[in-house]
Amino acid sequence: MSDIMKETLEHKQLAHLETLQTAYDRLLTAQGFDGVLLYSGHPQRHFADDQHASFATYGHFMHWVPLQGLDHSWLLVRPGQTPSLQLHAPTDFWHLGTELPEEAWVEAFAVERVATPTPPRLPAGRFAVLGDVDAETARTLGAELNPPALTQALDEGRVRKSAYEIDCLCEANRRAGLGHRAARDAFFDGGAELDIQLAYLGASRQRESDLPYQSIVGVNQHAAVLHYQHYELAAATDHHSLLIDAGHRHRGYSADITRTWAGGDASDAFAGLIEGVTTIQQDLIRAMGPGVDYPTLHAQMHQGLGALLGDLGMIKCSATAAVEQGITRAFCPHGLGHLLGLQVHDVAGRQASDGTALPPPAEHPALRLTRTLEAGMVVTMEPGCYVIPMLLDPLRETPAGSDIDWAAVEALAPHGGVRIEDNVLVTDQGAENLTPVI
Repeated sequence: MSDIMKETLEHKQLAHLETLQTAYDRLLTAQGFDGVLLYSGHPQRHFADDQHASFATYGHFMHWVPLQGLDHSWLLVRPGQTPSLQLHAPTDFWHLGTELPEEAWVEAFAVERVATPTPPRLPAGRFAVLGDVDAETARTLGAELNPPALTQALDEGRVRKSAYEIDCLCEANRRAGLGHRAARDAFFDGGAELDIQLAYLGASRQRESDLPYQSIVGVNQHAAVLHYQHYELAAATDHHSLLIDAGHRHRGYSADITRTWAGGDASDAFAGLIEGVTTIQQDLIRAMGPGVDYPTLHAQMHQGLGALLGDLGMIKCSATAAVEQGITRAFCPHGLGHLLGLQVHDVAGRQASDGTALPPPAEHPALRLTRTLEAGMVVTMEPGCYVIPMLLDPLRETPAGSDIDWAAVEALAPHGGVRIEDNVLVTDQGAENLTPVI
């Protein structure tokens, strides 16, 4: 990164912190708090062991402090005062000590390095404490633990991204894109699922514990398992397909990208399915913009999917009939996308700006984003189509079953399925795709 780009990012980050301070001042004052203590969190030990599970720093803490993996640290935010960062930095010969980077944002905090994870003492007044804190610690602090109204308001403050956050998301996407290209090449070179994952990690320059989520690397039928969690060690005999859903985390902000590739043994119908799902996705991105209802886009995805299945000869009914009979839901049971930011499935996706719950439609319970789009939101756009026997087979005994060409479905089954996912910024004019061409 050039010095000019670095300087620009620093300026944007300082502006981001100033905006955060103003927002916290307003919310804390409005809700009658003298301050809020944000806990970074801590890793959990495996039962009866001294090893820890993978750990993700609390999102509201990282909204201020861009150090993914920082644990046992505390940030005190009070109206009109410099935020106080208590950094857990013990002297330890087992582990490398915690150090802050030489970056401009550090000067925006009053930093105290401590050897123990004990929270700081709070001054007199009314305080809240947020994060993975137990009730006894909150009582000792004399603070209110995760008060719902304050938590909801802070969640809402993360929905629209600052210029700094957008830069971080762009960089996460760029690095993830490098990994996806390497993964694709490893697949075409005949690699096993593990080889593909290792190629992804190497090219994106990260280790597995730093991933924002475990990569999904599904070859052939494994592509139909939506959250497939294994990596085969041996290369598949047949080369039908690869579905890879893998991301990157940059300064806490996550990329979440999926691509599907047709192998040398893929059918023409499967290549057509990839092309068709990609077209649906691009059409939906063009339809995005402020004021657009995201569940409506989800419904449009199902209409497009019904039309695609008809074009490929997999169904014999209209797109509308395919949706009404639940055929398209059997081919795509997941939601169209979700908010993206410091968490992969970011906060406040199913609530209005005032905290009112916005549950998903009964017929689409997996939809994670039910809001109206606003400028500054970053969302995933990820239509898919899969051959999942446990969802499709029950349709054989219903009237909808007569509208499905089961021979065509069975011919696609060895390929698993297709998902195409990009990360998209809602702008005043429409939408900007943050994901590089892969």
